[in-house]
Amino acid sequence: MGMGFVKLKDWSQRRSPDLSAWAVQRRAMGFVSQFRNAMAFVFIPPAITELGTSTGFDFQLLDFGGVGHQQLMAARNQLLGMAAQDSRLVRVRPNGLDDVPEYQIDVDWEKAGALGLPISAIHSTIAASFGSAYVNDFIQSGRVKRVYVQADAPYRMLPEDLLKLYVRNMAGEMVPFSSFAQGRWIYGSPKLERYNGFPSINIQGEAAPGLSTGDAMSAMEQLSRRTSQGIGFDWTGISYQERLATGQAPMLYAFSIFVVFLCLAALYESWPVPIAVLLCFTLGVIGGVLAAILRGLPNDVYFQIALLTTLGLTAKNAILIVQFAKSGVEKGMDLVEATLEGARLRFRPIVMTTLAFGFGVLPLAIASGAGAGAQKAIGTGVFGGMLASTTLVIMFAPLFYLLIQRRSRKRSNSVRSQKPGKIEGVE
Repeated sequence: MGMGFVKLKDWSQRRSPDLSAWAVQRRAMGFVSQFRNAMAFVFIPPAITELGTSTGFDFQLLDFGGVGHQQLMAARNQLLGMAAQDSRLVRVRPNGLDDVPEYQIDVDWEKAGALGLPISAIHSTIAASFGSAYVNDFIQSGRVKRVYVQADAPYRMLPEDLLKLYVRNMAGEMVPFSSFAQGRWIYGSPKLERYNGFPSINIQGEAAPGLSTGDAMSAMEQLSRRTSQGIGFDWTGISYQERLATGQAPMLYAFSIFVVFLCLAALYESWPVPIAVLLCFTLGVIGGVLAAILRGLPNDVYFQIALLTTLGLTAKNAILIVQFAKSGVEKGMDLVEATLEGARLRFRPIVMTTLAFGFGVLPLAIASGAGAGAQKAIGTGVFGGMLASTTLVIMFAPLFYLLIQRRSRKRSNSVRSQKPGKIEGVE
């Protein structure tokens, strides 16, 4: 197994779309897929280099039920087969090596204990004989050199040489290794893989073109539930961070809207009036989502930042109209007349703000070069949301305010009419 890194030329020398990193990756993947004696994959490094080795998702298949290594490998092969047929996933691959022949040593620990052999002595004897062990220093020509011990090459070439070793017990006697241990050939993993203490197999992959990593992660979760009983899954690296952020997003959005509602309630000194502003939130979201869909952009973190910005600007436009309409009503104007007057007076400031902000983010929406993906996501979401919010808020914000106020007045009148009146007595 090996890994190589390819450094692309500067952006100024790769103007053509077929020279982008994704285009180069697709062509290189088509080339290496023709290899017959090896499995080769070409992938782009992750956005955060410290979290994982490639872009896409980082999946851990876990043996929660203790079903064993063979069952875990069977579940891995089953999962890879299902992922290869799923249109939502591409380049799904195991991050590691297949099972290889291994020589396993079975130690009879009861017999070793009866012979007075500590576990540390058994392990250190094997490690020093077939590997090496540092034991001391010596001085030669004024330089300090280290001494390593190891069995001579002819005596550590075959598995049977292991049984020729002797281990010193607690009494200082040399006990032959063959008296308490036996060896046998098995077929197993070349490295010990664990995740959170459970036997695991790391699987990496990417989402199909036009889909986000969240879609790919959902697909992997669905497929993994169809594997053997006792086999679970978990996320690691950047996928783990993404899953945490995805789980917190709804709560953060709800909390943000709740805080905005409380601030507006304190501003207007009314509970129903802020609802008219909150109803306008969806108007800006519609524009941002449609713009992203038309350009084929995924719902990533950059697009969510753009939606948050759009929500704030949409609420600002609605607040301007509602504030002027409420002020007119407090001055004695009719509700409909005050609402229309507020929309008419704030039309020009809203349009000016929208044009200024929209043209300000337009370079982001049409950006190219390094970092263009994040800039396009933010610029497209904000620009589309601003166009929709300006067009729709001017029409619907007065309507929402009018409906909320009429509903509030009807409810207040009905509550007043249900209160018992005073009865004056006659002497």
